[in-house]
Amino acid sequence: MWRISSTFLSRLFRHRSLLFTSEGLRFLIFTLAVGVAAVNTGNNLFYLLLAMMLSLVVMSGLLSEICLRRLEFRRQLPDYIFANTPVPVSLLVINRKRYLPSFSLRFFEVVDGLDTDHKLSVAHVAPCSSILVTYSLVARHRGIYRLTGLRAATPFPFGLFQKKTLIPLDATITVCPELTPLPAALSHVLAALGQEQGLIRRGPGMALYNLREYQPGDDSRAIHWRTTARTSKLMVKETEAEDQQRVTIFLSLFSPKSDEGNFEHAVSLAASLLTLFHQRNYFIQAVIGDDTFSFATGEDHYTEILRSLALCRSWEPLTSEALGQTVHDPTPSSEDSMRIAIFPWADLAVKERFSDADCIITISGSKHVVYESRSRVLP
Repeated sequence: MWRISSTFLSRLFRHRSLLFTSEGLRFLIFTLAVGVAAVNTGNNLFYLLLAMMLSLVVMSGLLSEICLRRLEFRRQLPDYIFANTPVPVSLLVINRKRYLPSFSLRFFEVVDGLDTDHKLSVAHVAPCSSILVTYSLVARHRGIYRLTGLRAATPFPFGLFQKKTLIPLDATITVCPELTPLPAALSHVLAALGQEQGLIRRGPGMALYNLREYQPGDDSRAIHWRTTARTSKLMVKETEAEDQQRVTIFLSLFSPKSDEGNFEHAVSLAASLLTLFHQRNYFIQAVIGDDTFSFATGEDHYTEILRSLALCRSWEPLTSEALGQTVHDPTPSSEDSMRIAIFPWADLAVKERFSDADCIITISGSKHVVYESRSRVLP
């Protein structure tokens, strides 16, 4: 019988914890004082007061337990976030109790066993109803951000105790490198390389590239009416491509552990460049250590490269693992692709393999970056 009772209580109060508030601690001390006075004096009024105070403690425990029972939570998270960038997260709180509401609820995200307070609270959840609340989630470092659960707490009804319950609600989010504004010197280098200039080839744009005779299937909006009237032949215009649509980003992972800040700076810069070219609908090729991504565009391709940047780790230059790695040549087969190589550490042996890159970025200090644009060097 005792074993059955203990098993029932352990299941009933599992994941529960109880903390005294400052008011509850004073109330408990005062209750003990009244109890001592009642025993010493034998006064019935003291016993009546003691019984009332003890009943408040029992009622507080029962009502707070009712508030926390039969609650369901559904959390909606984005597929990925960027470090040090707040993102909105929605939490749906559902009260499955048929007749009883829940009051004064506070919620804490549990990250690696520690409670994180997002100042998230709900005053009232009616029976058989739900409420949607949102809060901002910020991750400080790139990588995998693990949410191990959600902790709900309530001081209801008297504020004497803070009862908490842990709801297992595991989730993981990929935290991508922090996006930073591109330095002015790098923007000048990209402009000098012509990444915003028109290319002399067919493509979507405004400048005239060529005139030719109309063919079945051509867009009627492309008909050049002046030339058609002059030649008495139906002529259409072809426009010149406005943007250089292909770019290759190479990130070297060779970096000493002592220069971890430089490495994180390089990864963040690679993510910022990747985002810039993705927003401009470039076909992007990326080489990040052993991970090679062929030319493609679109959200899925962008997300795969971001995940590789989020999870990459530096290679110690003097270890056999780093020395044995094959350094992939990011030089594309297409001649109209811009090639950008980023080095968190001034490894001359590796840089020599990419001497023909259009832009070489070397991070030699936390605030010292060198941009080499073909034969031009900018500090």
